[in-house]
Amino acid sequence: MRTIDREELKAKLERGEALKLIMALDRHAYERMHLPGSLYFDRLAEAAGRLNLDDEIVVYCSNPACHASRDAYHLLRSRGFKRLYRYAGGLEDWSNAGYPLEGGMA
Repeated sequence: MRTIDREELKAKLERGEALKLIMALDRHAYERMHLPGSLYFDRLAEAAGRLNLDDEIVVYCSNPACHASRDAYHLLRSRGFKRLYRYAGGLEDWSNAGYPLEGGMA
């Protein structure tokens, strides 16, 4: 599993790189709080159908112990996505650094 750390992800976002940032938690969690520019899909199979195989994709969830981003990573990898990363630190890591968040509780 390829991972990306907080500073590398932040740098990519600041440079405006065309990556797809996908929150792997449920809609309620997404509406409460997510990284700026994140996408959400009700089902990961839907994401696989709407994304391009050439897209650079970063999946994340709440924290390093959360399995949702691992599951999303493996599902997308099995569907042929190659430019795929997991941001293991997730919302907790991003928030602890004081970086901006979006959503109703951000």
